Amino acid sequence: MILIINLNKYKLHDLEFIRPITDLLDDSKVIHYKTLKRKDLEKADKVIIAGTSLKDSDYLKELDKFSWIKSYRKPFLGICAGMQILGLIHGAKLKKAKEIGVTKLKTKTDSMLKKITQAYSLHQYSITLPKGFTKLAESDKCIHAIKKDNLYGVLFHPEVINKELIKKDIICI
Repeated sequence: MILIINLNKYKLHDLEFIRPITDLLDDSKVIHYKTLKRKDLEKADKVIIAGTSLKDSDYLKELDKFSWIKSYRKPFLGICAGMQILGLIHGAKLKKAKEIGVTKLKTKTDSMLKKITQAYSLHQYSITLPKGFTKLAESDKCIHAIKKDNLYGVLFHPEVINKELIKKDIICI
């Protein structure tokens, strides 16, 4: 089972940020980060932290709820806000980098993202590269994909375009 962690403050936003992901997966469960329990993580085979709207950043005030990521050993993917959380938990800093719409990407030629040349972006912030992580993709403005061991983060939204990244296990999922 793939556990999808919902960051949305408003239920209506689930239609944009959660449902497109669940529609791509056969076996998933959605839990809001405020109600997440250790047993939920233990039952999951993999975890995705989904993105949220531009104005919805309440999760940034509760980063302590994500400290489990540091010791998480199963496949993990942070999408947009999920990548920001992944980075911040590992010492990265937020930086202004607003991008909305289709964004051109430069990817590492030896990474699993090497065929991705553009992606859908919807963010106000990116992160600096956390210590020990590898940068897999970037735009002209900011980092768009990072990796360390089993932990992956993408700032773009693969559920919009590049759906194969979720459907075909390209990024650890």
